[in-house]
Amino acid sequence: MTADVPAPEPDDPPLDREDLEPDAAARGTVYALLASAFEHPTESLHTALAEDDLREHLDDLLARTPLDVATEAVGTDDDYDTFCARYNDLFVIGYSEYEDRTDGTLSTDEPPVPLYESAYRPEASWTDVNLDLARAYDYYGVRPASSNREHHDYLVLQLEFAGYLARREAVEDGPDAARARLDLLDRHLRILVEGVVERIDNEPNTGAYGRFARLLDEFTATDREELLEQLEGE
Repeated sequence: MTADVPAPEPDDPPLDREDLEPDAAARGTVYALLASAFEHPTESLHTALAEDDLREHLDDLLARTPLDVATEAVGTDDDYDTFCARYNDLFVIGYSEYEDRTDGTLSTDEPPVPLYESAYRPEASWTDVNLDLARAYDYYGVRPASSNREHHDYLVLQLEFAGYLARREAVEDGPDAARARLDLLDRHLRILVEGVVERIDNEPNTGAYGRFARLLDEFTATDREELLEQLEGE
């Protein structure tokens, strides 16, 4: 995981799977899988896609929820090198180191499909977007791992945080964690996802990543709508 989460206290009783709320727990795992899909590709991810294991796992998870999300297109016929090249062409090429990490100033052009929310928020400053997310992570006691230097608005971090909130809802917080996830979706994650989908739809030869983006869009939109209905009924 890219985000560290607080360890249980020594006196906490072991977690019984029967104590988990299955719907929220399943959504948390879907978010985690989607986060891994937008990290630099590993051979294990490529194998899971090529052999259809990832789609089957997603289907099993979504069957535990009321969400109607299609996964049929999730997979790849690419070899591993081509799979990595697609990722780099979309999300990495054109990206450079920040000249000043305090304000997010870039020395060169961004890649065709940035994975950072601030790239899609012309009305908001880089600092405001990242500070708001940093406060949300801090409130729940999570933080980027010390080995990870990504900014708080990075898609993978936001997906991992959404997954953490869903798992927290499944274990202890219920409506509070659900409301926090809805707030994250409304004010940050859905804005980022819509921006990524719009950009990736304009790119050729996106392969599995175009399909991942559409799955991400459908899943986050459907999760948000169901959360609205769930919380309005309380």
